[in-house]
Amino acid sequence: MFHKEGHKIIFSTFIFVIASFLLIDAFIQERWLQNCLWFLLLGFLILILQFFRNPKRHTVLNDTQVISPVDGKVVVIEEVFEKEYFQEKRLQVSVFMSPINVHVTRYPIGGTVIFSKYHPGKYLVAWHPKASEENERTTVVVENKTYGKVLYRQIAGALAKRIVNYAKIDDQVTQGTDSGFIKFGSRVDLFLPLNTKIKVELNQRVRGGESIIAEINE
Repeated sequence: MFHKEGHKIIFSTFIFVIASFLLIDAFIQERWLQNCLWFLLLGFLILILQFFRNPKRHTVLNDTQVISPVDGKVVVIEEVFEKEYFQEKRLQVSVFMSPINVHVTRYPIGGTVIFSKYHPGKYLVAWHPKASEENERTTVVVENKTYGKVLYRQIAGALAKRIVNYAKIDDQVTQGTDSGFIKFGSRVDLFLPLNTKIKVELNQRVRGGESIIAEINE
């Protein structure tokens, strides 16, 4: 199953690969060179298909928990001052996506979208300290009565050239459903209440829609 954001690119890639196969067969006589070029084209097609895959995830709905919005590796767990929306200290958890990860973004909690904003910006590498504030990004805040407010931020990286954000203010959203896509990039930051209980560790691999990032600290 492939994400709708990749349908046009996948179709274009198929046309390009088929046309290239035919041209190689018609104009290149050396069998070893034909095989090498065909192998490269096939590898390119597989890479595109893998990038836009959208596997089904089995989200266990729970208003007391925050789930990972994306697949990847936890690269930041720290207390920071969040100045765009909350303007107060929050716990930041960041997940970095490599090019081979699924790049679908999912809602970390269910509830009401109360803030959604796009920011144009730079394309620093995703692990750069200023990427969260200077790169192209979107900021979304979802609120539910049990957990409160959770901010998540899609951040473009050095390769990412387009962020897709479906969240609109006043939308009623379900935890784990698609909230966007980052084409060829790169990182998502979560900003959580200070009294939250973090359930992940640095360098831990997480799965979007399934892995529990945090829960209410009762």
